[in-house]
Amino acid sequence: MAERVLTRRRLNRALLARQLLLDRAALTPARAVERVGGLQTQYAPSGYIGLWSRLAGFRRADLTRALERRRIVQGWVMRCTIHMVSARDYVPLIEAVRAERRRWWLRTHKELAVVGMPAVAAAVRRHLADGPRKQAQLVELLAADGFPREVFPGAQLWVDLVRVPPAGTWERPRAHVYGLAEQWLPDGAADRQAAEELLVTRYLRGFGPASASSIARFCGFPVTATRAVLGRLELRRFRAESGEELVDLPRAPLPDANTPAPVRFLSTFDAVLLLGHARRAGIVPEEHRSKLFDPARPQSVPTFLVDGRVAGTWRWADDRVRWEPFDELAAPVRRQVAEEAERLAAFHTDT
Repeated sequence: MAERVLTRRRLNRALLARQLLLDRAALTPARAVERVGGLQTQYAPSGYIGLWSRLAGFRRADLTRALERRRIVQGWVMRCTIHMVSARDYVPLIEAVRAERRRWWLRTHKELAVVGMPAVAAAVRRHLADGPRKQAQLVELLAADGFPREVFPGAQLWVDLVRVPPAGTWERPRAHVYGLAEQWLPDGAADRQAAEELLVTRYLRGFGPASASSIARFCGFPVTATRAVLGRLELRRFRAESGEELVDLPRAPLPDANTPAPVRFLSTFDAVLLLGHARRAGIVPEEHRSKLFDPARPQSVPTFLVDGRVAGTWRWADDRVRWEPFDELAAPVRRQVAEEAERLAAFHTDT
């Protein structure tokens, strides 16, 4: 039987639906981050704006409370990038990516190859035995132990560390306070194969249908390893208009291509704009891509979506959401953008 071809617009609506950007969902923050495959949060307020755009009735205190009560955990997860994930996902997701993250570190930091990372991890564990510490303190303590200062980031690939609130929240965005995951979360262990399957499933539920190469980039796996995981899952298969094979979970949402897509505001680092799924679903118009991503700039810029595509950028300045469209917008669309911007401004000032 010929595989069904999914148009780019159909894939766009699938991505928006799975990212909770077609309709705001009535979910807890912890359930929401599971549904969308985690929130990338190098800048902690991005997670707050991301959930505001996705959840009905969401307030800033909801996420801060979830972090403080350890329902959501912030740490290095996929691609050695800071993510917010649910407490129950943290241990298996870390287990799924652990081996590849270590290989990446050793490959990209050859000047530190002589440093025994297990010994560094043991030192970090010793320094955190009595509770969390700031990164600067840990770096100084490791230097006193005789380790290079540059080794600390890699240490968290050999000892699981979480960012401890109130650091890494809306009020205190810098996520620079570290604690031992084994102290912060209940004891837990994960089977590696089951953990890999969970990670791939989370990606497909949040970003599918997807190609094996897109899944590999998100997870940080080699494509061959990704295909091995896919071979253990029950999947359905499609084709993109380009002919590329796409895989998906059974019964995952595939809205009609003509499903209306409301105006939505996204913050910096929102995963909807990143990696292969953004191009596959046509989220970022190619003619405007350079306005969002620049090698000289360490982060993407905040954007807003119109009809499921990035239509402009915004910033918070002078207690207002100031937005700039890439092209002229029709009057009704401008009103919709302005109204959503007013709601986002209220979210910024809500205490």
